[in-house]
Amino acid sequence: MKECNKTNISRRKFLKTLGIAGATVTVTSLPGCNNKGNNNQPANNIVPGTGEMTYRTNHHTGDRVSLLGFGMMRLPSIDNRSAREGNSEIDQEMVNRMVDYAIEHGVNYFDTSPAYCQGKSEASTGIALSRHPRNKYFVATKLSNFARSTWPREKSIEMYHNSFKALQVDYIDYMLLHSVGNGGMEEFENRYIKNGILDFLLEERKAGRIRNLGFSYHGDINVFDSLLAQNDKYKWDFVQIQMNYIDWKNANEINDRNVDAEYLYNELVKRGIQAIIMEPLLGGRLSNLPDNIMARLKQQEPERSVASWAFRFAGTYPEVLTVLSGMTRMEHLQDNLHTYSPLDPLTDKELDFLQDTATLMMQYPTIPCNDCKYCMPCPYGIDIPAILLHYNKCLNEGNIITNPQDDNYSKARRAYLIGYDRSVPKLRQANHCIGCNQCSPHCPQSINIPHELHKIDAYVEQLKQSL
Repeated sequence: MKECNKTNISRRKFLKTLGIAGATVTVTSLPGCNNKGNNNQPANNIVPGTGEMTYRTNHHTGDRVSLLGFGMMRLPSIDNRSAREGNSEIDQEMVNRMVDYAIEHGVNYFDTSPAYCQGKSEASTGIALSRHPRNKYFVATKLSNFARSTWPREKSIEMYHNSFKALQVDYIDYMLLHSVGNGGMEEFENRYIKNGILDFLLEERKAGRIRNLGFSYHGDINVFDSLLAQNDKYKWDFVQIQMNYIDWKNANEINDRNVDAEYLYNELVKRGIQAIIMEPLLGGRLSNLPDNIMARLKQQEPERSVASWAFRFAGTYPEVLTVLSGMTRMEHLQDNLHTYSPLDPLTDKELDFLQDTATLMMQYPTIPCNDCKYCMPCPYGIDIPAILLHYNKCLNEGNIITNPQDDNYSKARRAYLIGYDRSVPKLRQANHCIGCNQCSPHCPQSINIPHELHKIDAYVEQLKQSL
């Protein structure tokens, strides 16, 4: 991998590129398929204080895309949870209401996948969006052929065609190869090259059934670098990367197999490829912060949510086309709309402040779980995300204490054990992990899941024995 610092764009330079002083936001009719090439508007339109959504212009098609993208990965369920959990049923009425509200307030990018919400997200998204004129929204989905059973050409093509049916559309605005890099180059070639699927998708783009073709990246940097090196051949319209103020410079410190977002973003900029941002909140971890970090952010901006810092960070970079947020509740949507209607870009001073904040957060050794549930289901019934998230929550709250002589040990011990039993049924806890490691290869964050589960189980046993 090339040295990241060689490709850095200075903060002052990209802020200057935004043209903040003279830019204007236009919010006329939202473009659909017929606006190809209509690029009369500058790519980055930002004016604080107008109350209108900030849009970015797709360099290839002229699409004016809302800076806030609606990620349909964490849809609400009828039991008031995320529909990604257990056997929760999607609350379609609430999805419809949130989609209606989002479109009414300028959101026009909706991102889904055949893998989301136990395979039901595309259909739910299609129901909600089909109630609106087709030129009011851009829909993004993915060829999520993770399972070996879907690698044969006919199976992957079947998945592709099923997306059209579920979404109730005759063209896909943004199609992605899903999570390339997981499993390394060999798995990528099995999923997309040897079966001819990438060639098939390129032909579908040429035929107009795909308007923009790109990929989402996790894992092996060699796959990312290889696909960018072949950009003249594939002509990627966009690339989806994980980017937030922690991962900007610290991704490799969190997990030595991760890649700093600074490198990913700058490599795209060098080739004129726009970025779509996933995990701006690190699966919610940047809205559920340690108390002292929370206080630090609130002291700086008392009227803003702590989550807004992360969304402003992602949106400040000029070659970001849209920032995805998986919104389960209406208040999540409303807060994000406030942040991007319009975007108030971070200043140099604020960027420095966030990097200092990121350095402080690195003192908290949280497990980088984003609750994506790609590791599920566990063949032994273990609720992997719930175990990891409970550990992170207790760590942030100061309830991970290993020394029984500590004054707060008894309180922390009680909080961890009671919360553990409430969050994770006993038959699904970490002590049932046998280390089969069927989970880790599917983790976008490259977590060594059995290692973390065994570490947590050892800690729980220590707490129990200290009665």
